[in-house]
Amino acid sequence: MDYEALLQQHHIKLTANRLLVAKALAGADGPLSLSELERKIMTIDKSGIFRTLTLFREQHLVHVIEGGSEGVKYELCHSHNSEHDEDLHPHFYCQHCQKTYCLDNMELPDIELPEGFQPQSMNLIIQGICPECNL
Repeated sequence: MDYEALLQQHHIKLTANRLLVAKALAGADGPLSLSELERKIMTIDKSGIFRTLTLFREQHLVHVIEGGSEGVKYELCHSHNSEHDEDLHPHFYCQHCQKTYCLDNMELPDIELPEGFQPQSMNLIIQGICPECNL
């Protein structure tokens, strides 16, 4: 993956820390919490990672998944645009192993909001037991 191009595509200036965070998210097998990222990237402190994630969120480079055992988790967004997310999808949280899974091949349901409401983002978390824990 060309991380420099990815950051440029989202109007994010390339720095060593931003590159490390993007690589850590891209290499993960699911969404990561701030503390998981901190353990994965031992060369950046928590506040540096958080600032990078905040910028990535503002530029639509990460999805923020709320819920689960560690609260907020982050995953790299496959959007090609810094204006909006093109790849919104639901997630599954296993209540047994506490892992969050991306359900990439599923679409979020269409929700018709009352007049005057302007959506900015959408999050769908399904909770239950994953196939590995359901043995």
